Amino acid sequence: MTPRTELSGAPATDDGDSPEKPDVDQLHSTVQRIAANVEQVLVGKPEVVRVALVTMLAEGHLLVEDVPGVGKTSLAKALAKSIDCTVSRIQFTPDLLPSDITGVSVYNRQTENFEFRPGPVFANVVVGDEINRASPKTQSALLECMEEKQVTVDGETYPLSSPFMVIATQNPIEMEGTYALPEAQRDRFTARVSIGYPDVEAELAMVDDHAGHDPLADLRPVADGAEVQNLLRAVREVHVSSEIRRYAVALVTATRQLPELRLGASPRSTLQLVRAARAQAALAGRDFAIPDDVQAVAIPVLAHRLVLTSEARAARRSTTELVRQLLSRTPVPRGDTERERR
Repeated sequence: MTPRTELSGAPATDDGDSPEKPDVDQLHSTVQRIAANVEQVLVGKPEVVRVALVTMLAEGHLLVEDVPGVGKTSLAKALAKSIDCTVSRIQFTPDLLPSDITGVSVYNRQTENFEFRPGPVFANVVVGDEINRASPKTQSALLECMEEKQVTVDGETYPLSSPFMVIATQNPIEMEGTYALPEAQRDRFTARVSIGYPDVEAELAMVDDHAGHDPLADLRPVADGAEVQNLLRAVREVHVSSEIRRYAVALVTATRQLPELRLGASPRSTLQLVRAARAQAALAGRDFAIPDDVQAVAIPVLAHRLVLTSEARAARRSTTELVRQLLSRTPVPRGDTERERR
């Protein structure tokens, strides 16, 4: 049996000694503190912050895609600094190797044994900057980490600490020096978000407040790893009725039948959609999910997983537009679904 060793990050907690699960009001209060902290850095983008927090509560990974200079890395670093746990940053470059991410076994002459030197992926929050500037071989080093929360090197498996979240940024693939993320890599990101340019008032506020100093330097944690673990346990208890589950399955299944798509959403998408809906419900202060929660997270969760046909690309269709159309066409569950209990 392959040995498993805890290497870094927040210590694993014994379920018997773990703190009590917070109620929805406590969860909402904690998440609001984190959101306010992040918004000190990312001015005028509450919707982007909401998606980032939903992804964290869904125990997923976030892909931030946009043109340079709009705050992708600032968002990732602000969210990481708002939680008092281990954080590492990986700058993806064309010459980066998989071992630079996962770690490497080094021969120790004194002990005459190979010793594993963990890479930067052994942290609670991993910030991957410009992930699509590395080669597909290096990008694939994150596949096992993101899906199984473990790293296998030289036949030995090392578990990653919990909570574990990858926040990766990427430039549009039309930019110079970028590689398109493989479908398998994109599918492991729970949600994708684009920041976009700020409006005039937000940009003026940014110039007034941030021109003289870096707001990240003043940012302090407002929650710790144990508290986040507690929040995640609370989100897992959010009730999702059978009607809501069928609604999520219907949305994902519909993507596989669209003629504009070469590749629809995977079964993993359905799981991530339900988890994100749970997180959205908790963020809204409820212990049960409703159709609005699924609709609120459908575009960030599904759009980046879909692959357009060449004809659809030529017609300038977008996956975001297609998901929005599916939301308008798919029948919404009616009745007292929020009161159904297991």
